[in-house]
Amino acid sequence: MSNATYNKMWGEAQQALSCLLEGESEKALKPPQDQVVIFQMLATFYVKYVQIFRNLENAYDQIVHPQKRILIRQVLDAVMGRILELKNEMVELEFSEFHYFDDILQDLKLSPEQLDIPIPKYFLKEKMEVLREREKVLAQILANAGLETLNLKLPLKIMSLEEAVKLIQISERARQGRLRAIFMKQIYHQDIREKQARLHGEKITDMGNAAVQIQKLWRSFHQGRIAAKEKEDEMVFLGMNPSPHIQSFNNTLLNAQRVKFLRYEVQEKHEEEYQEALVTIKTNLKMLEGPDIRENLQDQIRHWFIECRNMTGTFPDYPKEEEGGSAVMFSEKTPQQVIQEIIDKEDEEGLKKAKKKEAKEEKEKKEKKKKKEKVEKKESKKNEEEERWKMAPSLFIPAIEEGNSKYKGLWRDIDESWNFLQDYDPEMIKEEKRKELELEIRVQVDELMRQELKNLKLAVDREKEVQRKTKKKKEKKRGRKGKRGKKEKDLTPDRTLDSLYKELVEEGLLIRPLKVQLSEYIGEFCYLGTTLRHIAIEPMPSLSDVRQLITLYGILPLGSQTVHEKAPLVKTLLLVGPSGVGKKMLVHAICTETGANLFNLSSTNIAGKYPGKTGLQMMIHMVMKVARLLQPSVVWIGETEKTFYKKIPKVEKEMEPRRLKKQLPKIIKLMKPEDRILIVGTTKRPFEADIKPLCKVYQKIIMIPRPDYASRFGREN
Repeated sequence: MSNATYNKMWGEAQQALSCLLEGESEKALKPPQDQVVIFQMLATFYVKYVQIFRNLENAYDQIVHPQKRILIRQVLDAVMGRILELKNEMVELEFSEFHYFDDILQDLKLSPEQLDIPIPKYFLKEKMEVLREREKVLAQILANAGLETLNLKLPLKIMSLEEAVKLIQISERARQGRLRAIFMKQIYHQDIREKQARLHGEKITDMGNAAVQIQKLWRSFHQGRIAAKEKEDEMVFLGMNPSPHIQSFNNTLLNAQRVKFLRYEVQEKHEEEYQEALVTIKTNLKMLEGPDIRENLQDQIRHWFIECRNMTGTFPDYPKEEEGGSAVMFSEKTPQQVIQEIIDKEDEEGLKKAKKKEAKEEKEKKEKKKKKEKVEKKESKKNEEEERWKMAPSLFIPAIEEGNSKYKGLWRDIDESWNFLQDYDPEMIKEEKRKELELEIRVQVDELMRQELKNLKLAVDREKEVQRKTKKKKEKKRGRKGKRGKKEKDLTPDRTLDSLYKELVEEGLLIRPLKVQLSEYIGEFCYLGTTLRHIAIEPMPSLSDVRQLITLYGILPLGSQTVHEKAPLVKTLLLVGPSGVGKKMLVHAICTETGANLFNLSSTNIAGKYPGKTGLQMMIHMVMKVARLLQPSVVWIGETEKTFYKKIPKVEKEMEPRRLKKQLPKIIKLMKPEDRILIVGTTKRPFEADIKPLCKVYQKIIMIPRPDYASRFGREN
């Protein structure tokens, strides 16, 4: 597709986004109170945001204009975060992780495939070189340690002697039973043949009948081939199947794929040119316009000094650098307006003294009002009980509105007839760099003008300056008092990241994730979810719902730093289901889609490693340190029920499966929003664990059912 097509796609997404923001603001003023209506509202917003997200992701992936991509990225991340917020609202409303939108899809005339949340391609594309280097280092470490073949082997299970003997007996008895069954079957068929020979006697074969039988078989086979060919021709004629003789369809797909990769190359080229232009344009502006900006700022500030001296009799206090310097005083204001504000502040100080007298009189009035307040409190309690539902404030809507306003102001009506190649716009860069240059020069000018103001005060107001210095010293002394926050102890301050990484790989704690795409986890959509809920039947979640939850809770937050910091934070995730439903596959898919490191802290994997309390602390410290420095990271705890055993079996006591039970809550507390680390547990026997600590550790629990008929049919085909 052309540049105009993707620009149009972006424009349509922004238009839909502005309409959706208006709808959200209207609903926020008058929120509904019926739970069913609330869910319908949230679900409708959710589905619409998903459609916008799909279009924005496609546009961001293919648009080659570097300045447009910056704005699209901002809106894309904000929409991604808003989807997570709406999902969290629905979970809190219905107390369920699974929601069904089949009726909403029908109303909006959408197909179930359009509800799938796409994984942004920039998660991997922007750090492809880093991932390749990391893969080379990991492969080299594994090759040097001779661990490449070990990773392919299945984990060995410890078995007692009694269990081993019992297993051998079962297999041997089964083998003997199979042989006995085959022998009895042969005897049975032989008896049948002998009986038939006795009854019918020996028959002489008729050559004519034999020929007729052969003709029947051949004609039926030949006619079947003709019927299949006629059916295939009919399907081609109706347009249901592509013609085998025409490969235009395949060629079109190949050409589209080729164009897609060519656009990636153009993106990289334009991005490099844009980054170079940022530097060159800024240096040119600094040379040409820098001196004029400096002189104007100095004249403006000096004029402010003189006017304040004339109006108030004293020189003003210069704003501190932490407060923003002179930019705070002159942001969208003239020197006269600033002086007027100073005079108004002095008038307010005079009014404060008069208010102190009035405060005494008000105290008496307050005592009388106390009785009335008690009555009002009782009424307010009743109102709080009847408090209506309100949507939680969003942290992403301001970013969406800002991006939408930028689009309307800059890109919606812009004439790009001159920019056929969609290269950067130098005039926009100049506007941005002028502001940056002014801020940089203002910092330098502020330092000079502070010194100049001090010299003026020393010459005119020396006594006042001495008093101010003494006050500042006292304030500084007071500021020193206070408790300092405790910092985490670094148990490995002298070790490099490479050495820690190598040790974890050699110990088998950092493993290579399998390359599995989430799209390979095939599952069909649940078409009757809403219908079943209307008749008070809770539907079984489908594999499509599971795939969607993995995207929302695992992949999107790990892939985007801004989303992880602001969206509802999910630190831990538990996948529960019988064996063979794809729990480990989903863990590997999270790592593949986000380029995350995979740490294996399963009880069977850490058994015998880093023994003792200090060893355990060192192991956890190393894992979390490397996970933070090389984020995103996934910490996988397989068979997590062993970590929370109610009672440890005698066979597993030597393994110490509950080593991490007390440490996991501490690890989770130390995880901050800026740490893109996800702890994922998998279990097929959750009933063997102590449920209370298990549920405290794992924030989200996803039940994975066995594949239904539709999912199995889709996998086979």
